[in-house]
Amino acid sequence: MSLVDRSMARQRTLAGSTVFSGIGVHSGERVRVVLRPAAVNHGIVFVRTDVTDRDNRIPALADRVARTQLNTEIKNAAGVFVSTIEHLMAAFAALGVDNAVVEIDGDETPIMDGSALPFIEAIDRAGVREQDAPRRFIEILERIEVRDGDKSAVLLPADGFEVAFELQYASRAIGTQRVDLAVTEASFRAELAAARTFGFIHEVESLKAMGLGKGASLDNAVGLDGDVILNPEGLRMEGEFVRHKALDAVGDLYTLGAPVIGRFESVKGGHALNNKLCRAVLDQTSAWRWRPPLLDVALLDQVG
Repeated sequence: MSLVDRSMARQRTLAGSTVFSGIGVHSGERVRVVLRPAAVNHGIVFVRTDVTDRDNRIPALADRVARTQLNTEIKNAAGVFVSTIEHLMAAFAALGVDNAVVEIDGDETPIMDGSALPFIEAIDRAGVREQDAPRRFIEILERIEVRDGDKSAVLLPADGFEVAFELQYASRAIGTQRVDLAVTEASFRAELAAARTFGFIHEVESLKAMGLGKGASLDNAVGLDGDVILNPEGLRMEGEFVRHKALDAVGDLYTLGAPVIGRFESVKGGHALNNKLCRAVLDQTSAWRWRPPLLDVALLDQVG
């Protein structure tokens, strides 16, 4: 199923609710999450159920992104935030979920196994249903590019949604890796969903000093010590490191509030550059347009 084909003509939400729990990779705290259906044009909205004295709703949108250090964090005007949303957002993007409520009783989305696969499985349990409204896409018309030193991220015109990523590390366990993929539900499930986040053991103490990585373990990340992979089971797939970076990008781009028709390319990028690119899209309104799904006029009339 393509993210821009005829079968994705209408907006979609969850068919029912589903519950899961886990620990935050940075907070180390256990949290419980309930995914619920939402109305047409609602978007993806996180709700902090543990916050009752102020606004506890945070739309998962690029202009609500407050921090991008090793994860993507969104925050509302009341100062209520949720971090590490990117893997769940990637699952919503891949399965074409436009509208959902994410109820969470803590400030960080659980890391689960470090990939998007548990979130895909949770959405599969709930099911997905069409809604009576047409879906809109952000169609890239001109090159939109951001840079930070030798890091870059760009969106280019394309017929569908494509992600190309190049990763470079001195560690021989990673080296230079590349992935170039037309992102569909099927390709995301097969090529990206199970790719786990990763980190180096020498960074653990400095991360904890910054209040990060408190919940990290070999159960929810690929650990490296120089050139050595520490996980006894090894890697899940060839190029797992770069595939996880591509997964992150799919989730971060979905904070634009609609699926993209365009090609994303990045060299050595990450959450900060992904959000910088999303904000450039919002600023450069002449470089893209709203596009309805690939439908004939009669069908548009029916759903509009």
